[in-house]
Amino acid sequence: MSYNRFGDHYFATRERLLEVMRGTAALAHETQTDFADQFPLQSLEKSLSAPFLFVVCGEVNSGKSTFLNGLFGDSLCRVNALPETDRVLWYQHGTSRNSEVTPTLHECYRPNEFLRDFTLIDTPGTNSTVVGHREITTRFLPTADLVFFIFPVSNPWGAATWNFISELSPESLKNAVFIIQQADQRQPSDLAVILDHMRDLSIKRIGHVPPLFAVSGRAAYEAKLANPLADDLLRSSGYPALESFISGKISNSRERKASLESSHRQTAAALRCVEDHIENQNREFNIQGRFLDTIEREIDEIRERFVNRLTRHLVGVAETFESEALWSTKLLRRRLWLIPSLFRLFNGDRTGPQLEAVFIERLKAAVEAVAEKDGVEVVEYCRDHWNALGQRVKTSMGVDLGSAAPLDETLALAKKRFIQRLGRAASQGIGNLKVRNQIDKDLRLRNQTLKAFTIVTLVLITGGATCGALNYPWPCMILLGLALPFILGGTLVAVITRRRITEEFQSRMLATCGSFANTLRVDYEEALRLVFQDYASSLSAVRSHLAREKLAIEPRLRRWHELFLTLKAIEQEL
Repeated sequence: MSYNRFGDHYFATRERLLEVMRGTAALAHETQTDFADQFPLQSLEKSLSAPFLFVVCGEVNSGKSTFLNGLFGDSLCRVNALPETDRVLWYQHGTSRNSEVTPTLHECYRPNEFLRDFTLIDTPGTNSTVVGHREITTRFLPTADLVFFIFPVSNPWGAATWNFISELSPESLKNAVFIIQQADQRQPSDLAVILDHMRDLSIKRIGHVPPLFAVSGRAAYEAKLANPLADDLLRSSGYPALESFISGKISNSRERKASLESSHRQTAAALRCVEDHIENQNREFNIQGRFLDTIEREIDEIRERFVNRLTRHLVGVAETFESEALWSTKLLRRRLWLIPSLFRLFNGDRTGPQLEAVFIERLKAAVEAVAEKDGVEVVEYCRDHWNALGQRVKTSMGVDLGSAAPLDETLALAKKRFIQRLGRAASQGIGNLKVRNQIDKDLRLRNQTLKAFTIVTLVLITGGATCGALNYPWPCMILLGLALPFILGGTLVAVITRRRITEEFQSRMLATCGSFANTLRVDYEEALRLVFQDYASSLSAVRSHLAREKLAIEPRLRRWHELFLTLKAIEQEL
């Protein structure tokens, strides 16, 4: 048995309430709940944790110090046959040291754990010759939780102690306890007589009988020092009944209970404030979430407005395609002149691949120029929208979007990808039209025809030249005469096929103009979607901030619920 059995129910309730108070304050700090001055935690903790004050009075060598040592099971006070206490000693928790307040009052700090909850006043003795100690002792009595008047069993009716008691006010005696110390020196029958005498004397001197106990401090001290605890010796010391009385006094103290109830009410009010604040935060986060959803829908609407202008942009792409088709037709016409065509008969004709490559390159550059213009317009619109959005986010969410530098980098990269995507789409679109297939077929047929005329012409000329060299004039003239129609025929074929191929090429290109523009529609829409997706991703930091805050609410609500249930349980105990 030790001191911590004194009022264990009260101390357990107090500690639970203190934990709830500290938990409430911590939760309020996390949720930024402002109590103003309505929940002064430090002041409440100090008031609630104030130790109980026990004052011990009695004649010199009446066993006061032994009584305290037995009560707490520790050699707190020195014990000697000669008077040891020649001043008022005020025992408090702390690092071991003594501090003189006045010549008759010393503060004694000890690291004993029980002093955290119990402050002790050990007096010199009611019959002491120390000047001023009575005044100091009397000053502590009205605020003491318990005042132990120690009477030695050898002389429990000592005049000094009874005279001192008789002079005290009812306020000072409201928590008085009479202790017959050194009870182990008398037989039980003798103790019964002494206790009856004490009751009679109490009625005569103060008008009522305070709680009265006969104990042996020495026996209790020895029992508590034993390992294991000497239960029989402790029971014989009379301390169990006294300690039970002290526990009841502590647990049923009106002042302490009122302090617990007051702290409980303030904590409950603070916890309600935290709950309201968390609910307000949750509502605010939901509002902010809907605000961000609105912003994202707004960005989608902006994208749709740009997409809806696609028809106008496709007209421009069609015009660009038509212009490049006419230019390519002129290039084809130049390459199909007779003389260049004859050279390619011998060197190989790559007119189709070269024409397609040039056309793709020029058309890609033209489409990218259109995309560059659109990209600049989209980026500028997004930047203006962002500048206006910053103030709205600040007002609605209290979040600063920060500088535009990261946004500029994001939009620049998005614009670059937008242009590159449309350029690739233009290249692929030409390939999908398969214009080159037909022109390659036409050119092969033309080249084969020209090659036949050329070969016959060369054979006839070669034969005529041979006959001329051999002095056969008539065969020479006949062969050369025959070569002339083939030359004229080849030239005519070259002219006719050149016109037909270029006209058919131009016709096919112009006919596919609309198809090509339509092939860019899907890519244009997807490229725009990606640009605005990158723009919307600039809000990811705000969205992440909101998600973290919303995620933090759940554990806070769980902690609030735990604190609330604990507080309700404490309320039932109170």
